[in-house]
Amino acid sequence: MSADQTILYEKQGHIAYVTLNRPQVLNIYNVCMRDELYEALSAVKADTDIHVVILKGAGEKAFCAGADLTEFLSAPAPTAARHVRWQRDVWGLFLSLPQPVIAALHGYVFGSGIEMAMCCDIRIAADDCVFGLPEVALGIIPAAGATQTVPRAIGPGPALDLLLTGRRIGAQEALEMKLVNRVVPRSDLLAAVEALAEKTTGFDQRAVRHIKQAVSRGLDLPLNLPLRG
Repeated sequence: MSADQTILYEKQGHIAYVTLNRPQVLNIYNVCMRDELYEALSAVKADTDIHVVILKGAGEKAFCAGADLTEFLSAPAPTAARHVRWQRDVWGLFLSLPQPVIAALHGYVFGSGIEMAMCCDIRIAADDCVFGLPEVALGIIPAAGATQTVPRAIGPGPALDLLLTGRRIGAQEALEMKLVNRVVPRSDLLAAVEALAEKTTGFDQRAVRHIKQAVSRGLDLPLNLPLRG
């Protein structure tokens, strides 16, 4: 395993661990991390032996403190950008995974950190979490879908409160907003996430995957679909 890997990928039984691995810079998301994350998620999607995925951040201070703006604000030519987007659509790949994905959140969860967490199915937060979407203060918009995923999770009013002010919130307020599913003590975070993952692996995986698919495909459909035939 290379010491400069930005993503660590490990499989234990039916659980895949995907770890953001730039702790020296608070796991900020850069181009190399994007490419390595795409490869890890592609491996997950292709492996039918993986029943659940845990996404976490290395180090003690942050899950992910945002994107590396020195790289992502140095825009390539539009044609090159479109090509990269097509070849490395990390966010689309995240959302297309058939397996449940659980985010283990701790420390700083800013910008792209929130956006990655929103691509997960269940979000478990340590009580030391601090959340924020600071892009508005930088004169940019969240580029990885937060304007769409956050309102779907917590409603447009609370979402705009975060998106338009850039204010930071703690774990308890995030729980009250329904930005996260549970809050646990920092020392219990990984154990709590692993217990949830283990429980999920014990179910019939056809049912698990079909439930996830039904929820994700049905969110934008009316409940009273007309009968055919």
